[in-house]
Amino acid sequence: MPKKKEHPVDLTKIKPEEKLKYEVADELGLLDKVKTGGWKSLTARETGRIGGLVRQKKKADNKRKEE
Repeated sequence: MPKKKEHPVDLTKIKPEEKLKYEVADELGLLDKVKTGGWKSLTARETGRIGGLVRQKKKADNKRKEE
């Protein structure tokens, strides 16, 4: 089975959910690692940290919208 070709990500043409992931990765200093090696280059701990912060930000945004 041929390997999937990896293309550089255009950060201006991604969905808002994806953009949030990249913003959190940048805040944690992991954006360069993601850009060079993709999401698969992150450890489980790093990925979990990004996921946790994304969840917190979404929850805070929803709370603000309700008010």
